[in-house]
Formats: sequence, C-alpha cells, structure tokens
Amino acid sequence: MTLRRRIAGTAGLAVAVVVLVVAIGVYVAVRSQLRSEVDNALRDRARPVAVFAQRGEPGGRGFGGRPISGDRFGRPPGPGQGDPGRFGGAQGYVQFLTPDGSAQLPPDEAGALPVSDRDRAIAQAGGGESLRDVHVDGAHLRLITVGAGTSGAVQVARPLNETDRVLHRVLWILVAIGIAGVALAALLGEAVARSALAPVRRFTDRTETIAATPGDPSQRMDVERDDELGRLAASFNTTLDALERSVEAQRQLVADASHELRTPIASLRANIQVLEDADRLTAGDREALRADIVAELDELTALVADVVELARGAKRGEAVDEVRLDLIVTAQIDRAQRRAGDAATFQAQIEPTVVSGEAERISRAVSNLLDNARRWSPPGALVEVELRDGTLSVRDHGPGFEPADLPRVFERFFRSDRARALPGSGLGLAIVRQAAEAHGGSADASNAPGGGALVRVRFNDSYEPLRDAGQAGGS
Repeated sequence: MTLRRRIAGTAGLAVAVVVLVVAIGVYVAVRSQLRSEVDNALRDRARPVAVFAQRGEPGGRGFGGRPISGDRFGRPPGPGQGDPGRFGGAQGYVQFLTPDGSAQLPPDEAGALPVSDRDRAIAQAGGGESLRDVHVDGAHLRLITVGAGTSGAVQVARPLNETDRVLHRVLWILVAIGIAGVALAALLGEAVARSALAPVRRFTDRTETIAATPGDPSQRMDVERDDELGRLAASFNTTLDALERSVEAQRQLVADASHELRTPIASLRANIQVLEDADRLTAGDREALRADIVAELDELTALVADVVELARGAKRGEAVDEVRLDLIVTAQIDRAQRRAGDAATFQAQIEPTVVSGEAERISRAVSNLLDNARRWSPPGALVEVELRDGTLSVRDHGPGFEPADLPRVFERFFRSDRARALPGSGLGLAIVRQAAEAHGGSADASNAPGGGALVRVRFNDSYEPLRDAGQAGGS
C-alpha cells in the first residue's frame, strides 16, 4: 500500500472513529431524553392515582372492592372520547397492588402487568418507586410502580412503540450520516494526501535521477522550502557533498599514486635494460646496479604499502583491542634508533598508557612519525619523544616547517620544496593523521620554540594512564 493510500485510510479511520463516538453520544442523548419524557409522564400519571388510592374515596371498587371510575385515573368517562390503544396508549395502563402483593385491575382494564419482587416490596412498604422495561404479549412497555401508603402500590405502564420507532429512525439517520462522513473523509484524505505528498514525489523523482547518474556526484537537490522536506533536502545535499569529496579524494589518490609510481617503475625499467648488457659491466658496476634495483624495489614496495594504507580511509577497523601505546612507542623508538645509527639520537619520556584501537595501524603511524623526524634531523641531532596524558609528541631539531606549508603537511603526496630532493612519497604524515582520526583522535604540526618541527598525535580520549607501572624511558 502506498503512503498516499495509508494517509487517506488513516484519515478515513480517524473520521470513522469520531463519527462513531459522536453517533453513539447522540443516540444515547436522544434515547435518554425520550425515556426521561416517558418516565416523567408515567410519574405524572401514577401519582394522582396513588393519592386517590390512599384516600380510599367511597364509590370506587379498586382496593378493597370499591368501584373506581375511569375518570378518576385521568381518562375522561364515556365512550367515543378517545381510544387509549393497547395497554392504554400514551395515557397509560393502570394496575393496583395490594399490600400482600396481589394485583387488581380497574373495571375498564384487561390483562395483568408483570409483578416483580421489587414491586411487591414497594406495595408492602407503601412507599418507593421503581421504573423498568417489560415485554407483555410482544409489546414493549415502560412500567412504573409507586407506593400508595396502606393501600399498597399503583402500577402504570405505557407502550414504548413510538419511542422505539423514533430511536430506530434516529439510528438509521446516524448510520447514513456516518457512512457519508467516512466516504467524504476518505475522498478528502485522498485529495489532501495527494497534495501533501506532491513535494515528496518530486523529491523522490529527483533522488532517483541523481541515483541513476552515479558518475556525476555534483548534482544537488533543490532546497525551496523551510519545512521538514527542506531540511531533508539540505541534509541530502550535505551527504552528496561528502560523497563528492570522497570521490574526488579517491580520484586524486589514484592520480597521485600513478604519478608517484612512474619514477620508481621507470628507474627499474632502465636498470633492467642495463642488466641485459651485464657482461659488458664490471663487477663493481653490476653490484651497484643490483643494489640500485633493490633500493628501487624497496621504495616501490613502501609506496604501494602507503597507498594501500591510505585507501583504507579513516574508518575504524573491526580488530579493536586495548593497546599499550607506551610499549608500541618504545619498540618503534628502538627500531628507529637502529636504523639511524649515529645519525640521530632518540630521547624519550614515556608514560605507560592504554588506548583502544588497532595495534598494527597505531604502530605504523608511530613509525612514520619517528622516521619523518629522523629524516629531517641534522647528523647526530636529538629527537625528543614524549608520551603524556594520551598525547604523543615528537620534536626534531631540523629546519622545521615553512609557515606556508603548515596547513598542508598532512595532505597526501605533499612534499615541500626542500623535500623533493629526499627519498619518500609524501604519504608518511598523511597516514599519521588518518590513523589518528580513525581512532577518534587528531594530529597537528607546528614549529617548536628554538627551531625544529613538533608533531603531536592523539589517538583517542579513552586512554588509561597506568600510574602504578612506573615510567619508561629510552635514549
């Protein structure tokens, strides 16, 4: 079922419920009003009879065998002055109850009315009132029993046929109105739903058009409203902006990687072509050529590994565990020191720290950070490493960053003018920032007071310093 049909159906159902409640209320109110009028008429008819019975006027044959003429009960005497109908019609049908509970009829009445225990109790007590519905010979009657003092009680019945016919007509009228109201509500609900969902239909058509052209992420939704649909369109455009940036980043990564791979591949091709004439080379030249090929392969392998790492993006992996960041930093410092030899000295102040993340990815970022500092350090210079409060800081004593390069040092394949003569792909710090962001952290770079570059990395805010584990240090 479509949304439009559901809205129309819901509107029709809501109106049906309202109509049903209103119809029930109207029916109950009309019924109560009509019954109240009948009850009041019965009381007006029964009370004079009860008063007359209590006086016990001579000449009547009601209670105690005294004759009671018809005009004493509110009906004019004599024939031809009106037919009371069955059970007295609107004028009422009278029956007396003696204190012992036996029924007596006036001379002009025929057929007994039903007597309940409640009626007998009223006759015995000589006081009280009881109203109820009864059926006698297929006729629906309203019966009142009123106490008549020591004379017993008086019962007056009145047919409810006219009242039932009125209620029946009212019921059918309400049913007809309800059906018409529900039908009208369904039609109006359909029209309102069509009008209200027209912007949604246009929104859907536009999104389907955009989805049908995935090669063009520059398309956007038209934001023409300030309501929920307008905000939805704006949110959709924000998603498309992020998608376009992601697509552009992927294209740029592929283009930059292709560009960076050309140099080592071209160099390898040239060296391999030279190897075809290896018999013309001296032993020293062959050894140098093989070393050059190995170095080019190492550079190519490192570049491919960096590209693969960047292709993972900033999405956090599934293999997340509690990681001893201090142990990773210490191990990478030892590795960097071995590679540097006497060219650089690492001085560390490491606070035992636990973070939540991927050990391999964090280790790769720390390694890149230390290698970058080692590469830019003057011979024999000091590289300062500090891990405190969950933040890893690495400072070298090299030339530092150019002020104009600071906003771009974490970009992929970015290399400053001074770095173009050095080996590397320009992906090291980009991998550092991506690993930090993948763990909910951040990375920033600045020039340290007194010279040199200072890079700070924080992997996440869930670190736990191990105060009882002592301090780890190395140099």
